[in-house]
Amino acid sequence: MSGLTHFDAEGKAVMVDVSNKAETVREAVAHGRIRMNEAAFEAVRDGTVKKGDVLGVARVAGIMAVKRTPDLIPLCHPLPIASASIDFELKEDDRSVSVRCRVRTQAVTGVEMEALTGASVALLTIYDMCKALDKGMDISQVCLIEKSGGKSGTFIRKDLP
Repeated sequence: MSGLTHFDAEGKAVMVDVSNKAETVREAVAHGRIRMNEAAFEAVRDGTVKKGDVLGVARVAGIMAVKRTPDLIPLCHPLPIASASIDFELKEDDRSVSVRCRVRTQAVTGVEMEALTGASVALLTIYDMCKALDKGMDISQVCLIEKSGGKSGTFIRKDLP
């Protein structure tokens, strides 16, 4: 189990002890994408989905998910979230919506899981609100694209989606 911090010497799951770590400003950005059929894409783009403002609801859902991450992922530490944002980009060429979730804190551990959770829930919310128009939507490319702060320093994904 060498290198895996969420297991003890006997292989049992543990919450990592961060009590001796320094509090620093930490930030993470996650990305994801959902592709859909033409009817669903046009309805999202034009704001005509019957359930309402798809991107507005997905934005709020993603931010709420950031704050609830330790409730969803058992070994995540509860963190004081300083800021969380969700941004969307509609791409006509492949009828997709890309999401970026940026999370910032000043704490003893990072916010990578919070950013990934926020991006994922925003995408799932888009799916939920559009499934009457396209049950075959494809969620993909959910990944960490940046993180900064803490002992491990800065990470920037080289192959940005």
